[in-house]
Amino acid sequence: MTMRVGHGFDVHRFAEGRPLWLCGVRLEHPRGLEGHSDADVALHAVCDALLGAASLGDIGQMFPDSDAAYKGVSSVTLLARVAERLAREGWRVANVDVTIAAQEPRVAPHREAMRHALAGALGMDTGAVSVKATTTEGLGFTGRREGIAAWAVALVEK
Repeated sequence: MTMRVGHGFDVHRFAEGRPLWLCGVRLEHPRGLEGHSDADVALHAVCDALLGAASLGDIGQMFPDSDAAYKGVSSVTLLARVAERLAREGWRVANVDVTIAAQEPRVAPHREAMRHALAGALGMDTGAVSVKATTTEGLGFTGRREGIAAWAVALVEK
């Protein structure tokens, strides 16, 4: 059996007039995130971690923001397509771990819903999915409440 680890990172700035999506869950918040798709920063990091682990490029290559077909698309849909691509290449997702850095909103009340949404998009058990969050103690762009960052690590096997 071959196992590989992938790492993903993404950042999106806050934007007025958009819904806020994190890990496939819509959160009540006065601002959403700016982006071509629904701008779910956490799922974008997961997509990159999975694609990287399988040496299949990155989210920008698979879903370019120059393609109108992806305008406003749900990142859950993008993640499911990434999972399908990995499966076609013979890879199985073993686990995913996501860390969200945000001063706001609080992630803890939504953690289980996020784990379920992420696991559902990947067709895997929630026991293999971890979602964590941290603040940056008021430091940097997340601390100034300008946006959200996310890191993800994924293990795939063949």
